Amino acid sequence: MTKAADKKKFRAIGHHLKPIVTVAGNGLSESVMSEISRALTDHELIKVKVLAEDRSDRKTLIQTINEANQSEIIQTIGNMALLYRAAEKPNPALSNILRSGLL
Repeated sequence: MTKAADKKKFRAIGHHLKPIVTVAGNGLSESVMSEISRALTDHELIKVKVLAEDRSDRKTLIQTINEANQSEIIQTIGNMALLYRAAEKPNPALSNILRSGLL
């Protein structure tokens, strides 16, 4: 579990990120899930855009993504979700956490 101070820093970093993956009408296909997993492994902190008609559907999709990738939801605003999963060996060239210099 991430500490509150770290979450605050992650939200500051995430503010400047662009969504890496967009989940739209086709839902959570295997390729979308694998791309989210790859992005979390490479970048640790990612933004995902979830386009769902209804707020409860959006919340369910975000929760499903979170559970399937063993990540942590840092923040959700509208149709955007900021997800974090610590890398075993972060790559300084790819990790949004290390590149930001905030931690």
